[in-house]
This record gives sequence, structure tokens and C-alpha cells, in this order.
Amino acid sequence: MDGTVLVADDDRTIRTVLTQALTRAGCRVHATSSLTTLMRWVGEGKGDVVISDVVMPDGNGLEMLPRIAELRPGLPVIVISAQNTIMTAIQATEADAYDYLPKPFDLPDLMKRVAKALESRARVRAGAPTRTPDHPEDLPLVGRTPVMQALYRLVARVMNTDLPVLITGESGTGKSLIARSIHDFSDRRTLPFVTVTAADLTDIEGPARVLARVRGGSLLIDGIADISDELQARIVRMMDNPGEFAPRFMSTNQGDLAAAMEAGTVRQDLFYRLNGATIDVPALRQRVDDIPLLSAHFLTRAERDGGVKRWLGEGAAELFRTYGWPGNVRQLENAVRRLELTARADEITRAEAEAVLGGQPQMDVPWGQAGTEKLAASVARHLRRYFDLHGNMLPPAGLYARILREVETPLIEITLEATGGNQAKCADLLGINRNTLRKKITDLEIEVTRRRKLM
Repeated sequence: MDGTVLVADDDRTIRTVLTQALTRAGCRVHATSSLTTLMRWVGEGKGDVVISDVVMPDGNGLEMLPRIAELRPGLPVIVISAQNTIMTAIQATEADAYDYLPKPFDLPDLMKRVAKALESRARVRAGAPTRTPDHPEDLPLVGRTPVMQALYRLVARVMNTDLPVLITGESGTGKSLIARSIHDFSDRRTLPFVTVTAADLTDIEGPARVLARVRGGSLLIDGIADISDELQARIVRMMDNPGEFAPRFMSTNQGDLAAAMEAGTVRQDLFYRLNGATIDVPALRQRVDDIPLLSAHFLTRAERDGGVKRWLGEGAAELFRTYGWPGNVRQLENAVRRLELTARADEITRAEAEAVLGGQPQMDVPWGQAGTEKLAASVARHLRRYFDLHGNMLPPAGLYARILREVETPLIEITLEATGGNQAKCADLLGINRNTLRKKITDLEIEVTRRRKLM
């Protein structure tokens, strides 16, 4: 490595270790226990990379990031902190830190990150695209909307507890990423993180092998409602007898697990063991203000991987905001990737976005979101025609019940179809009591067909 590294940490041991390791690697090092001194060095133009602690005797390292960016645009800052919560990581990301590591950190890992930061700094000076640390396979835990901020706060509260965590949300929202984040910023971060599916539990020795792999770390059970009753019973026994090194149990599910329990697809004893803390990951249409941030993230990633620098034009950005995104963040990522490859110019047009989204599932804009109420307008036109057909006479009495029946019947039929005939899920989606739904099915003579959902 070739470059100058500025180290700011109030722990003398950490300053000594980093100074020795970086010097052996070929770097020049300036180390201090003072943010004031660090900022003076930055202002004087010293340093190619900064490594800074958060809590310092004379201030907060995170609060210095905007000032460093102002003084030295593009100067990579690696934040290290003993306050190893997801909120610290999020604050570091939002403050545009180059990277974040919780203490105690792995020295070889930190050295690799410093090397990448120096490479990034050299690329900036050469006018080449920058590289930022990332996990390409992961959906980004990115968002500044109130629902995402609430999610961050909840994750931070459960981080270092031993409570089982149930993570629910639609496909593509990033449930597994939430579980991984809980592990990576928890007290168990140095222990294994193991994801378990039904295939891992098919034989009698499956649970024992899983516990041997996780060794007291974090165990994520993926798609709990899709696991058979027999395997669910094995999970119950595994949770009751985890052995000497009990793991942190987490699970994911696309729907309401309580409704699945009522429907008989999830064992009651398993539900109560898994439901220690519940985190509901919002759908993308519930946080549309995060779409520009996520789109920019994916476009930057594509550029970093050798693609062309592109951005969404005003029309494309507006289409992205009003699109339903049934596949959530994963669908958004795939759409952005296709646009990055197929767009004719650096600015992506609305027509190009329409061409990509035209071949993907669509959902209507939630009522009121686009400034109109399409259903209300349609019903109003229907009613006006109905009255007009009667000329100067009024329609027969009982109009209220007849109109409600016309709306209610297709509403329930379509919702039942969407939930595969699962009445518990249907009632939950409609927001009515399950017994109320059963009565309406009977009164409206609706035929219910059970089938397995494909998505």
C-alpha cells in the first residue's frame, strides 16, 4: 500500500496497533487522540485515507464527516466504533462515510478496506470511477422515510437481546438482509450466521447438524410457513434443546404468521417460540420517497462494476414513483440493471423505463397517492348511468344493499384468489374478522378454491 493514513482514536493501544500494521504495509501514518488535530491535518491537505473513532474526548467523529467532505471532497473516511449498533452504521452511511467497522474489528479485514480506500483515492485523482465497499448480492438497507427510520429503531432495540426475531414482509423487501444486519452488529457477530431451509432438516440428524454449524451464533429459518408440520415439530424440539451453545433464533415469512397459525399451516407451539419480537419490513410502495435513493444506489453500483454513468430523467423518475413494484426492491434492482444496459443516452427516459416495466407485473397506485381516486370515479360513473336509465323515475328501493353487494362480491372473490383461497390471509388483507368473512362468503354464495400460491 502506498499513501498517508490519518488515525484518530482515543485508545492508545488501537493507535499503536494501527500505526505498526499500516507502516509495515508501506503507509505513512499520522495518529492522534484528538479530533481537533485530525481536522487540522485534513485542512492542511494531509492524508489519503482517514480512520476515525466515533466517541472522542473533544467531539463525535460522525459529526465531523460533513466538514471533512467540505474540506476534502472524495477523502475516504473509515469509521470504527465500539457503539456497534445498526444505528451507528446507518448514521455513518448517511453521513457518507466510506466504510464502517464495529469494534473489536479484525485487523486484516481493516487493512483490506484501507487498501481499497487508497485505491479509490487514487482512482479519484486519475479521474476514474470510484469504488465503494459493498455486498453485491445483498439488497441495500437504504432508506430515509419514516417507515424505514422506525424499522431501524426497532432493529436497534432487539439487536443485542436474546429474543427470537420474526421478520415478515413481501418477497424482495430484504427480510434476510435485516436478519444478517441484526447478526453483524450484535454481540454474536464473530460467530457463524447460518440460514436453514426445509432441506437442512429432512432427516432426523438435521437439527443436530444445524446446531453444530451455528455454534452459538445466529440461526435464520427461511420461509417458516412453507415448512411441513413434521419439520416444524423438529424445529420446536431444536429450540427447546439447543445444547450447550444456544443460538439466536430468527425466522422469515412472507405473510402474517398469526394468520398462518389460525389457518393450520404453522404449529401453535412453534409460533409462540418464534414470535419473540416481530419486524415487519415495509413494501417499496409504502416508502416511495426512498425509490430515488435506491435507484441511484443501483446505478452507482452498475457504474462501479464497469458500466456507464447514468441517471433517471424526470419522466422516468416519476414513473418509478407511481409504479406498484410487486417485486419490491429486488424488482427495482433488476429494472435499473436493465435500463443501465439498454438506455441510449446517459439520462434514462420515461419511454425507456416504460419499455422495461411494461414486461413486468404492475399494480395500481394506492388510492389517493396519485391525487385521484380511480375507484371512486368509476363507481360514480356507474351510479350516474344507473340513475339515468330510470329516466324521471327513481330506482327500486334497496339500492344501498344492491350496490354494496356489487362491490363486495368481486372484492372478496379477487382477494380470495390472490391469497390462494386462504381465508385467514384473505380476512387479514381485507381487514375484517375471519368469522365475518365466512358469513359473507356464505351470504354472497362465493365459491372458495384452495390452491398453493406461486408467488
